[in-house]
Amino acid sequence: MSLELKRAFDTANHNDGYRVLVDRLWPRGVSKEEARIDEWPKEVAPSDTLRKAFHAGDQGWGEFRRRYLGELKAHRERLRPLAERALGKRVTLVFAAKDERHNNAVVLAEYLAMLEPRLRAEKR
Repeated sequence: MSLELKRAFDTANHNDGYRVLVDRLWPRGVSKEEARIDEWPKEVAPSDTLRKAFHAGDQGWGEFRRRYLGELKAHRERLRPLAERALGKRVTLVFAAKDERHNNAVVLAEYLAMLEPRLRAEKR
């Protein structure tokens, strides 16, 4: 699976492949032309309640990760085309968070990677 993660504030380039904004809100100060987003599936971003609790520090990384994985399971069919695309071509998950190791894009990439074995088996 060819998944990359990149901050929305970093320069987009042709090596990014298919660019997917994974946040519910558009990143402040980034124009649509600069971002070069191919897809923006807002419904698979963390719920407002979950996002706000994590950013306020009301829950730690482990709890955020666990709850967001639960939310992603409800969107399995919506995420399937994205996971299938990443099997053959590079997909870059674009996010606005400052913390590059603890954010929703990291969890989404983990979830998509979990779908990979099943998708590969179905293609055989």
